[in-house]
Amino acid sequence: MNTLTSTLPDVNDFREISPEQAASFRENGHILTPNVLNAAEVAAYRNVIADAANRYNTEKRKMEERDTYGKAFLQIMNLWRVDERVKKFVMAKRFAKIAADLMGVPNVRIYHDQALFKEPGGGPTPWHQDQYYWPIDTPNTVTMWMPLVDIDVNMGMLTFASGSHRNGAVFDYEISDESNDAFDEYVAEHQFPVTRAATMNAGDATWHYGYTIHNAPGNHSPDMREVMTVIYIAGDAKIAAPKHKWQQNDHATWLMGLPVGGPAASELNPLVL
Repeated sequence: MNTLTSTLPDVNDFREISPEQAASFRENGHILTPNVLNAAEVAAYRNVIADAANRYNTEKRKMEERDTYGKAFLQIMNLWRVDERVKKFVMAKRFAKIAADLMGVPNVRIYHDQALFKEPGGGPTPWHQDQYYWPIDTPNTVTMWMPLVDIDVNMGMLTFASGSHRNGAVFDYEISDESNDAFDEYVAEHQFPVTRAATMNAGDATWHYGYTIHNAPGNHSPDMREVMTVIYIAGDAKIAAPKHKWQQNDHATWLMGLPVGGPAASELNPLVL
């Protein structure tokens, strides 16, 4: 038994997703599921994720020295590869089964994880689509976004343009002030309802498709907004030809340069179910 992980809660049981929840997710492109982790479970994993994020964070600049993206959050990726305790969280079958059931697929792979810690005074996260960066051939991708502390709108609540996933990739923009302005106009023009939770408890989770347009306000509280995310792709996803430099980077980084047209199944993309 791994002594590093043996005291952490086991989260490999399955939670039922109702047909109504799955239908709502597919219609709106996002959903909130409460109490994915209970208070004791999230407290245990908060400690290990925050510790790992602190150890592997490379952002040392002062807030005023950063660009819009840098001000939005501290972003530490693929912690599961460097910390066995975080790996137990990222590989949890409880999360993977929810992701698979929401998308209506039999199994899912990891694309990568991200700790997204928005500092006190951190700026807004501009409107964007995650899958702009991913050379993946299917829209069956989903991000689990889980706060590790109780949060409200004042701390930077994830905000969605409901139904915006249906048109696929909209703009050739990386996340930036320019992308925010373009998406602002697009969301208004298409009259997508803009929705977000007023509050989320630690251990609740939102789930959104890779093409769902979303943003988050800045953190106007004195506390760190601690969020852990895991990106899942359908188990049979294939690698698409990269369309720009960002997808070329992802192809090399997260898919280890595997052949275009082949399975998105590098050692960084294990099946979780």
